[in-house]
Amino acid sequence: MAGVQLDGIVKAYGAVQVVHGVDLEIADKEFVVLVGPSGCGKSTTLRMIAGLEEISGGTLTIDDRVVNRVAPKDRDVAMVFQNYALYPHLNVADNIAFGLRIRKESKDVIASSVDEVAAILGLTPYLERRPADLSGGQRQRVAMGRAIVRRPKVFLFDEPLSNLDAKLRTQMRAEIKRLHKRLGATSIYVTHDQVEAMTLADRIVVMHDGRIEQIGTPMELFLNPANAFVAGFLGAPPMNQIKARVGRGDTGPVAEIDGQHLPLPALDALRNAEGREIIVGIRPEYALVADEGTSGRIDCRLDLVETLGSEALLHMTLGEHPFVIRTETLGRLSALDAASGFTVRPDLIRIFDAGTGAALAGQERAA
Repeated sequence: MAGVQLDGIVKAYGAVQVVHGVDLEIADKEFVVLVGPSGCGKSTTLRMIAGLEEISGGTLTIDDRVVNRVAPKDRDVAMVFQNYALYPHLNVADNIAFGLRIRKESKDVIASSVDEVAAILGLTPYLERRPADLSGGQRQRVAMGRAIVRRPKVFLFDEPLSNLDAKLRTQMRAEIKRLHKRLGATSIYVTHDQVEAMTLADRIVVMHDGRIEQIGTPMELFLNPANAFVAGFLGAPPMNQIKARVGRGDTGPVAEIDGQHLPLPALDALRNAEGREIIVGIRPEYALVADEGTSGRIDCRLDLVETLGSEALLHMTLGEHPFVIRTETLGRLSALDAASGFTVRPDLIRIFDAGTGAALAGQERAA
């Protein structure tokens, strides 16, 4: 069993602490993605797991063994970097085999291992080529092959797709996912791209300012963000967030926005809460373009229609806040240019405390 456990992990550079007591348990064969904005501590945490950064406090356990003071080469982990880190003077076969040669494996073991890994990654036709003769995607596969051939207990990925174009990133995401299913190895993947996180992860760890904001499956985090930060980070486009004040409507609580009333879900936290400041969260996919006179419609101003093919993003302004609606274009593209309002089901609205940003209790939805 090759689980990874972080107990109160801290990283400090002198008096400056950048990772603040991270607690995380990663199960054997699980694919966990650390995601967050630049400077949130995700890469530093990964490098501490790899042994490339010294741990300032806490305990790191890999396969039931405390490894705080264990050298990187003795942790039985393999890391794939953003910049490939291939040896330009070696061909593909020698790059993949490099770690095995350092370990002084036999020539037969090296040859069979390289052939096996090359077949898995589709690199067999390129074994005699040097990195300069490969595409970006092929180079990244070589870097992954060099990690796979060692058969480590844990794979570590540090933003491995950042240098690829959009099409290659999509292809490589699928390859990494297939590879994980085939090898069944414990994998920890760092990215700032929430689309990568949503598509690859068994569980996502959202980090911010050196702390974990929320841990869960992709759909758990999408449907039930713990706070406004997670809600605004996950989703493409992210959740709309509008500052509002709780008012009383004819049938229940409403959000007072720009002189308009938006019906809210009936939560215990909103009982007798008139005047309370909140943040109203609405996913762009859940807002429906509505004609004038539609019950519950909220008026807003259309600024731009961004056509994506079968879908379009309507960039609107609601009061002082930007508001995005994601909608289908089929048979209605010309009508979207006249959009001026929307409706949304109250149960699809997420409400956060304006002061702390925490989600109000009682509005969880099943994935």
